[in-house]
Amino acid sequence: MTTAGRTVRSAGQGGRTAGELPRLLPGPWAGPATLASHLARHGPLPAVGRGAEPRRQLIAEVGRAGLTGRGGAAFPTARKLAAVAAAAAATGRTPAVIANGTEGEPASAKDKVLLAQAPHLVLDGAVLAAQLTGARQATVVAHGAVRDIVDGAVAERRRIRYDPVPVRVLTAAGRFVAGEASALVNWAGHRAAVPTAVPPRVSERGLDGRPTLVQNVETLAHLALIARRGAAWFCSLGTPAEPGSMLVTVIGAVRQPGVREIGIGTPVGDVLALAGGPAAPLTALLVGGYSGTWVVPALVATAPFSVAGLRGAGASPGAGLVAALPAGACGLAETARLARYLAAESAGQCGPCLFGLGSIATELAELAAGRRFDLSRLRRWLAQVDGRGGCHHPDGAVRMIRSALDVFPAEIAGHAGGWCSGTRPGAVLPLPPPARR
Repeated sequence: MTTAGRTVRSAGQGGRTAGELPRLLPGPWAGPATLASHLARHGPLPAVGRGAEPRRQLIAEVGRAGLTGRGGAAFPTARKLAAVAAAAAATGRTPAVIANGTEGEPASAKDKVLLAQAPHLVLDGAVLAAQLTGARQATVVAHGAVRDIVDGAVAERRRIRYDPVPVRVLTAAGRFVAGEASALVNWAGHRAAVPTAVPPRVSERGLDGRPTLVQNVETLAHLALIARRGAAWFCSLGTPAEPGSMLVTVIGAVRQPGVREIGIGTPVGDVLALAGGPAAPLTALLVGGYSGTWVVPALVATAPFSVAGLRGAGASPGAGLVAALPAGACGLAETARLARYLAAESAGQCGPCLFGLGSIATELAELAAGRRFDLSRLRRWLAQVDGRGGCHHPDGAVRMIRSALDVFPAEIAGHAGGWCSGTRPGAVLPLPPPARR
């Protein structure tokens, strides 16, 4: 297993061979890695040869590595690279590359930590993705908390003309939906950071109508390592179906909350142990983010933290978040807070999201306050919203709320009867201040 800043070995449940961690993070925090320290640790990025064949060979190596997106969707990275390159060749239009470091998920910190500690690894990946697709520029969209660090790293590289393509940096829009691929394309094109309906996919027509690769910053950091060390090295961690490592944010009732790097397939209980273990008895875990799934800790303690490993619990790693809810905190009240936030974060472009989520959030607030409540009506509204939105935002909210109805039945019954088992004051899960929304 691993904690940030300590090199250890991990195979993960069902993993291949032992490998060393951390791969992405440089170790104990000492400020952002400089270009010199980055090169001393990782070496220079291999040059991409001229012509299409060297690009195809490296994309094929990424495919053999089995790298998937670390932003939540877990889509195969090689397929995205190949699709953008093919669309560019077919249309004759120069493609675009956008590194997604928006991290609009309020509880997540993995992308911010990565950009703060290893900005050059992300920039390597963004520049490499531009070369592999034929883009003439890479755009990095960074959360405001780390924008200055990314700017500094880009300036350091620019001074010595290190990169074969220029890199521009934008500050993220700061909304929950702003990290969706089409919303990010809109933002990079100086429009509102809201999702747009598909088709076409952004890989076909994105920024300024060009084929566009939108890739999470952690994914790009892995891409830069695969280019240096190859698929076999990458696959020495993780599981046969889901190789490699990933960053996970662990928050809530744990002794050492923060970001950890794990081999994919590490049991959920071990992920909590990396954060010092539970600081109190736990009643539930929220896995995958605020569009994720509430689960009972005992039922997933030995489950591998992977797409396949969590599927039986109806969950997924998502954005790489585990939030531990302590006994004494009201899971229903926490869910009502999240539902209200997610409803407020609607892009306002379709009825299921704008009106459906608002009604659902109001109904949950009524229940959390011990007032009149109709569970059958709430379930009916959830079914009416699910899969009918203009983007996936309402689907994620429905998934999280439905899981709460399954995991907190006693709390629901109690609130319907006018009592709450919660004894812990204050909220557990963080939300941004209203001024941000």
